[in-house]
Amino acid sequence: MISIKEVVKQTGVTVRTLRHYDHIGLLKPAGKTEGGHRLYGVNEIKRLQQIQFLKTLRFTLQEIQDMLAGEQQDWYSSLQNQLTFVLEEKAKLNQMAQLLRGLMNEYTLEGKNDLLHIQKLIKMYEGVKDEQKTFLHESFNQNERELLDLLPNVNSGDPDTLEWISLLAQIKRHMSKGIGAIEVQRIIRRMEEKEKEQFGGDEAFAEKVWEIRRSEEQSKQAGFYPIEPEVLTFIEDATNYYLKQQKSLC
Repeated sequence: MISIKEVVKQTGVTVRTLRHYDHIGLLKPAGKTEGGHRLYGVNEIKRLQQIQFLKTLRFTLQEIQDMLAGEQQDWYSSLQNQLTFVLEEKAKLNQMAQLLRGLMNEYTLEGKNDLLHIQKLIKMYEGVKDEQKTFLHESFNQNERELLDLLPNVNSGDPDTLEWISLLAQIKRHMSKGIGAIEVQRIIRRMEEKEKEQFGGDEAFAEKVWEIRRSEEQSKQAGFYPIEPEVLTFIEDATNYYLKQQKSLC
């Protein structure tokens, strides 16, 4: 038998915690000294280790007590239930991570976060996922659908998406300078390069995506991040200017 202080030293569990476990009947001491101090034996230490392990799996004390209650406890079902809980929590955390990335990326694009706009985005992304899948499936053939995963997603933190967001943010900052401005044309050139890098020069696919992007209704159906019509028009005009300049150099 060892004293409560020795148990604290060996396990790192506090005296207060051990007293609480005793109070709720989760871990009773094996005995007490004449002075009333709790004593613990090998079986109690083993049970304490089980409690600590189950706590790391996020079981509640009541659940742990039920699991350790008897010889025939159904550990498998308990672990299965906890696994289900953890997976559900993981899914929620992933959704939250995507939302946070989206907010950060929107701040890069807009220089601010507008609450009303954010609520509309959440509704769009979460409320019509099935409709988005159906629309994309009907709009693109099988080979093109494989390229859809390469499109930038505002709720993603991958390098390609971040670069597209940066390019779009730069375009917005330089729009007042006109489509022929050096800064604008450098950005357009990089957009053209990146489009070829990601989509392998599939002009038909790129054109189809752009046509959807230009339509506010279709863009919404596809689940694309909303971009102001004037920005899209500016990008299109600046791109045509760039291509015309490139053609004249040939």
